[in-house]
Order: sequence, then structure tokens, then C-alpha cells
Amino acid sequence: MSTLLAERELLNSQPRHHWTVAEYHRMGDMGLLNEDSRVELIEGELIEMAPIGSSHGGEVKYFNNKFVSLLQGKVIVSVQDPIILGGYAEPQPDIALLRWRDDFYRKANPHPEDVLLLIEVSDSTLRYDCDVKVPLYASHGIPEVWLLDIQNRQLEIYRDPINGHYQQRDCRQTGKIAPILCPDAVIDLAEVFPNL
Repeated sequence: MSTLLAERELLNSQPRHHWTVAEYHRMGDMGLLNEDSRVELIEGELIEMAPIGSSHGGEVKYFNNKFVSLLQGKVIVSVQDPIILGGYAEPQPDIALLRWRDDFYRKANPHPEDVLLLIEVSDSTLRYDCDVKVPLYASHGIPEVWLLDIQNRQLEIYRDPINGHYQQRDCRQTGKIAPILCPDAVIDLAEVFPNL
């Protein structure tokens, strides 16, 4: 075994401090995380977020525009904003459909019970989103997650979380789909994956 590999294994076996959501917020309040820091708190660890490319940004803008036009005044469409999942996680999904609140969540960030749908747009982060974020969302009872796989031009739909696992998984490249809790918000995948 190489020395470098042995050092990595030793480092990975060492206890780590898991940051709480409160500590994470204090770091921001103290200026340790500046406005340009693109990090999210996942299971107590600060994870650097990938840069947003034009395809990724375009898909986020598409979903934002579509959901706002279809659901205005019924739900809050949140774009790349934090969702508090327990004491050690505050991810920033690309799109969240949230239960309507007149205060627009000014007093506190949303929690799992506020979420109707989360969408993650994946281009360079597909494996991470599949292996880390989707299970995190399932373990906190998020009712539905859409994972938009830009590279393979498909939408993975996860529904019905039980005991930390989604019971339903569907994968589509064509057709129309609506969130289970917002059935009037029909998305045509021909618009999501146009023939450019």
C-alpha cells in the first residue's frame, strides 16, 4: 500500500466534527462564509457546490418560470434557497415548491413539512445527487424529488418516502409530468429537453 493511500485511510478513519445548522449559521453571521461561498451543509459537513453552467442555469430558469406561471398564489417557488433538514443538514436544492405562507418564510427557513417538491438539476453532479442528496431527502420525508439528468436528457422521479427510502422511482425522457401534490403544474418534457 502506498504511503499516500495509507495516509488517506488514516485521515478518513479519524473522528470529524459535524457542524450543526446553528453553527453553520453562526459561521455566516461571523463572516467566515462570505456571500461568494457556494457551500451547503450536508450531514454536518460543508460541501462546496459546483459552478452553475449555462445548461444548468437555463433549466433552473425554465422550471422557475413555468411553476410561477402555473402556481402563482398557490405555492412559493424557491430557487437555490436553503431547506433545513434536521440539525445537521441545510441543502440548497435548485427548485423547491413550498407550502404557501403569507410571510414567505421570512422568520425561518423551510423544513421538510413545508416542502411539496424538490428539484435537483444535475450535469456534473449526477452521482453525488443520486447517492447523497436523494437519500438525504428520503430520510427526512420529502414527498417527491425530481432529478433532472441533463447529460442523459432524462427526469428521474422519486416518490413515497418510507423508512428513509423512496418506494417509487420512475425515469422519463418524454411525455408530461406533474408533481403529485401540485397536479395542475403539468410539465411537458419536450419543453425541458428541446431539440436544439
